[in-house]
Formats: sequence, C-alpha cells, structure tokens
Amino acid sequence: MKKCLFTLGMFLFAYNTLTAQTISTQTGKINFFSKTPVENIDAVSNRVLAVLNTEKSTLAFKIANTSFEFENKLMQEHFNEKYMESEQFPYSTFSGKINETVDFTKDGEYPVTVKGKLNIHGVEIERTIPGNIKIQNGEITMQSEFKVLVKDHKIKIPKLVVANIAEEITVNVTTMLKGKEN
Repeated sequence: MKKCLFTLGMFLFAYNTLTAQTISTQTGKINFFSKTPVENIDAVSNRVLAVLNTEKSTLAFKIANTSFEFENKLMQEHFNEKYMESEQFPYSTFSGKINETVDFTKDGEYPVTVKGKLNIHGVEIERTIPGNIKIQNGEITMQSEFKVLVKDHKIKIPKLVVANIAEEITVNVTTMLKGKEN
C-alpha cells in the first residue's frame, strides 16, 4: 500500500512539475496578407496549436494549412490545391528558443526574438522572428508579425497570376495561454 501511495505521489509530482513548465492552447490565431496592385489576399485560421515551455524558454506552433479561411472560397481552394499543396504538405510549423530572458511568473511586457525553424510547404528554414510576450494575471499572450518570401519555401506561383500574389507575405500570430496563477 505504501509503495502504491509513493508511486501515485511521484506521478502527481511529475505531472504538476510538467504542467507548470509546459502550457499549450489550440485556439491561437494566424493570419496572412498578400498585397498587390491587382488584389489583396487575406486569410485567417483560429486553430493554431501553440506550446510554450517556460522553464526552457522554447515554443512551437503547428497549423493545418487547410484551416485557413478566405472570403473568396475559390482562393481558398487554389491556396490548398495549387500553392500550398496541402495534401502533400498538410502542416506549417515553427519551433524555436526565446533569446531573451522572460520571467513568466511576473506581469509585464517582454519584447523577444525567437530563433528556430520555420517549415512551410515542406521547406524548413532557420529564422529569427521578433515578437512580444505579455504576462498579466497568469495569462500569457504572445504576438508576432513577420514576413515570408514565397520563393524561400518553393511555393510556385503560375505566371498567369503572378501579379495577383505578393512575393512577400505578412504573417501575424497571436496566442493566449493560461499560465499558472501567480
């Protein structure tokens, strides 16, 4: 009986330690914007998996490419079938390490950069991405805006529509994580 209670106690200790260090959400938001003289393309997904390890200062994001929604459903279809090839490359991901020191137990705003690997369309590139972490009453909000060059990820744009799609896409990421209460 003592051995069983000891094992249960160790399991609960390990679980509490793990959950205090790793926080996740599946309701982050990513949108991207392509601006050209011909037309603008705007898409958004509210189904982003974000995982933050506060002890190691690492974070990771994963999004299903098919979760992006467009006003124009034909654009959405072309995005998934012709450009992102979502059947072959179903997810876009980023995982990296926060370069600056962030006190996740203290309310405040922390401008940060995160060095890691961005994988879009099956092409992984090392990037340093700027962002901001805001901690308030145990909630951690992470926000970032950065640019992606379509050629870097070998996304082919047919000559017929090259004037309609920007070579550089603006990406915005926002996530809110419920941290340990202070």
